[in-house]
Amino acid sequence: MALNDARVWLVTGASSGLGLALVKAILAAGERVVATLRTEGLLKELEAKYPREQLLVQRLDVTNVADISAVFDAARTHFGRLDVVVNNAGYGILAEIEATPDEAARHNFEVQFWGPVNITREAIKFMRDVNPPGHGGLIINVSSAGGYLANPALAFYNASKFALEGFTQAFIREMRPEWNIRGLIIEPGGFESEWVKGSMQTFPAPPEYGPTSPSGVMRTLLDPVNADPLGVPDRMAAAIMRMAGEEKLPLRLPLGSESWAIVRGQAQKTVREADEWEALSHSTNRDGVDGPQYAKAILDMLKSLF
Repeated sequence: MALNDARVWLVTGASSGLGLALVKAILAAGERVVATLRTEGLLKELEAKYPREQLLVQRLDVTNVADISAVFDAARTHFGRLDVVVNNAGYGILAEIEATPDEAARHNFEVQFWGPVNITREAIKFMRDVNPPGHGGLIINVSSAGGYLANPALAFYNASKFALEGFTQAFIREMRPEWNIRGLIIEPGGFESEWVKGSMQTFPAPPEYGPTSPSGVMRTLLDPVNADPLGVPDRMAAAIMRMAGEEKLPLRLPLGSESWAIVRGQAQKTVREADEWEALSHSTNRDGVDGPQYAKAILDMLKSLF
């Protein structure tokens, strides 16, 4: 395949960890990429190895809407199209709810929710109006196993990922079929990355929370000294590249055996609890409504939508 026919990707958070692994995989496959990062100069080795016709490095603070617009303008000028956008930039906050400053919690949402939201907005317009009609594209939002099951000491990180998943699901359903713009949620488990190292923002625990409290146990588990991540970034990159070529996509894809177990276990628990409390759920309907029959009709309608 000629280089000018190869797919064009845009990847945020490309300076390290999962983002860097994905950029390297894209380049090794002979495809093209706009690699974005907050600090310039961190991808000099890749820039020296690959031509600008294949790799365009752009500075991007995902909390800055002007930066986001400039990156998409650069992609249009440089490559003329975009096939896959990956919202990967993010970081963790490790702190009890009452120990997390509002400013820190809000900034986490700016990076991990509003950043992907604003990038998705620009990507939709680009894929609909700049790409050839019907060519469309794929927007991949990197969430977490913590975007499906929340944990102590990670409340605001979890909340930002829960919000991102809800937004992504709505975005996918909002797209007109003829635009061919698709979406996918990726839910990594633990990976060998900077998430629990340099990218983790930690605040001291209040004295009421000791090491045996739920949040204290979580702090111990996430201590870099104790961390034993299961996932390999290069293999996550390969999985994402495979999904970008699939015709039929799931709504969410857990990556890593622990993420798969967490997502599946939580889904099963939700179904069990819904069944256990089914009678009470139906009890709030107005008179004359057959609750189970009405629910069946709703489920049949949902099947047709998906």
